[in-house]
Amino acid sequence: MAKVQRQTKDAASAPRPQQAALSIFDLDRTLTILPTYTPFLWFAVRSRAPWRLLLLPLLLPVATLYALKLVPRCRMKQAMHWMALGSGLPEREAARLADRFARHLVARGLYAEGVALIEAERKAGRRIVLATAAPHFYTAALARRLGIGDVVATASGWKNGRLTPAIMSANCYGADKRALVEAYMKRSAIARDAAHIRFYSDHASDLPMFELADEAIAVNPSAKMRGIAAARGWPVLDWRA
Repeated sequence: MAKVQRQTKDAASAPRPQQAALSIFDLDRTLTILPTYTPFLWFAVRSRAPWRLLLLPLLLPVATLYALKLVPRCRMKQAMHWMALGSGLPEREAARLADRFARHLVARGLYAEGVALIEAERKAGRRIVLATAAPHFYTAALARRLGIGDVVATASGWKNGRLTPAIMSANCYGADKRALVEAYMKRSAIARDAAHIRFYSDHASDLPMFELADEAIAVNPSAKMRGIAAARGWPVLDWRA
């Protein structure tokens, strides 16, 4: 009996597996002052092939259907990609372009408070993750410059060593963002019940991710997001002033 009691006591006092501490950040308008997708495409056109601006009228039919909610967001993103970058951008050129855009964002496109917060979270021992609907290939370039090793983003299409307009995953937005984050956690062997998730975003479309998190923080919130945060008692950070 004493032996059983001693074993029970030893089990109770044994150290528990360390909880994974994740700080997950949305990108556009959360860490960046402006959205990134359209500015990236303009950046690409200006620096590579200004003549592609002549193709802008070809976007009008898709843009009209998108505005009428007759085509999905991913179709609009593919059409914009084709207009700005063409149907097959060599991988090396795509990498250079992504890194130049990342340097541009670090220099003048990020909230300094957001960069400082990432560093504070990292120093606290938390694992930093970017989760965004932006394309993976330039989000990863920005993440490298910020010292972030984990990116959950919309998967870019590649064929024969060239970047294509194709999207190879769900658009990392809304409920799909949560599903992709959960898939990332599974790949990383992070069990939800053994993780503490802190999530930062500006937009109500991220409500599924906010509801997954243990701590929800609204950052630079839209009017709708501010109302949700107030109703649910979530903290608000606003760096726009």
